[in-house]
Formats: sequence, C-alpha cells, structure tokens
Amino acid sequence: MRIDTAQGPAEVAVDDVDDPAFLLVLTHGSNGGVDAADLLAVREAALGFGGAVARVLQPFRAAGRRAPGSPVRQDAAWLEVIAALRDRFGDVPLVQGGRSNGARVACRTARAAGAVGVVALAFPLVPPGRPDRSRADELRSAGVEVLVVNGDRDPFGVPDRADATEVVVLPGERHDLDRNPAAVGAAVEPWLRRWTARAPAPGGGAR
Repeated sequence: MRIDTAQGPAEVAVDDVDDPAFLLVLTHGSNGGVDAADLLAVREAALGFGGAVARVLQPFRAAGRRAPGSPVRQDAAWLEVIAALRDRFGDVPLVQGGRSNGARVACRTARAAGAVGVVALAFPLVPPGRPDRSRADELRSAGVEVLVVNGDRDPFGVPDRADATEVVVLPGERHDLDRNPAAVGAAVEPWLRRWTARAPAPGGGAR
C-alpha cells in the first residue's frame, strides 16, 4: 500500500484480518526497515489476537535517506499515514508504535492520532555519551498509555519506570532487540490483549 504525504510517499505493508479487534501501526528506526526482528515479533503477537497490522516505511526511508529530518515534518507525514489507514480500517482502536526513532514518533503523535496506546521498542532515551539530553519528556507527554521494551545493554539508555505506564527490560539485549525476538513478542502480548478486551463488538458490548 502506498500513501502519499507532503514529505513524499510512504510504503505500508498491511496484514488485514476480518473484523479486526484493533489496528496496530508500527514503524522503524532512523536507519532501519519494517522487517526488523522486534517489529516482526510484535506483528505476530498482534495477529494472534486478531488485530490488523500496518508496518510503515516512512517517506524519508522510502526515498533512501538515512536521517528523518525535521521532527515536525516527520510527525506531520506520520499523521497523514494514520489518517489514510483510519479511512481503510474505520473506527477500531488504534495502537501505534515503533522502534528507536519510530518509538519517538509514535509517542509524539499519539494524542493527535487518537491512539489508545503506544508500544515503544528500544526507546532511545539519550544519545550515546550525552546523558544530559534525555528524551523522557516524549514518553511522559504522549497522553496515552505507553509500554516501553528496552534491552538492559542498550547504549541509548533505559527509560525510568516512572516515565511510562510500563517498562519491560530484557536481559542481554542491546538496541537492536534481536537476540531473542520471542521475548519481545511475549513482553508485548499482555499489552495488546487489553486492547482486544476493550474493542467494541458488533452491536455493542465487549469482545
């Protein structure tokens, strides 16, 4: 699926399901793609709960660039993608997330996107060697419930448990979260299950 934005086209890999319980929209880091091991693990978990999944290759990566550029323009393009996906999937609960830079985008735009929750994988709390430049405010200001999954050896740091609704720290993992992808999926499963329980059934009531 191609979605045109003011910053260029985004490419979206969609796993559609009949009557989705929720829509999970995921994106990559600043120099990555949508087939990262942790993103695929979260995708599998969501599909197991009957969620539809969209993995978004943002315009800057679709154009072959390594740097996302202005956060304002990146966030605006993300919201255009979300609007197009909303048109396709309708009024189902939206959970958005991503890894690294993508986790930052998901947090910054959660309120404007109308998301019910954020999955922040390998959230880059600080640039390596710059502990004075914390990005914890992006987690705290998301305006929705945020699950963080980080490795205990991440050179970008690990968010404090007070900075998000829940912080899961996986032993032995670095920033790539690719040592044990199954552990990433297992960490996210209880989070996704809550949105399945809250999704409205046809005619009202809970699923």
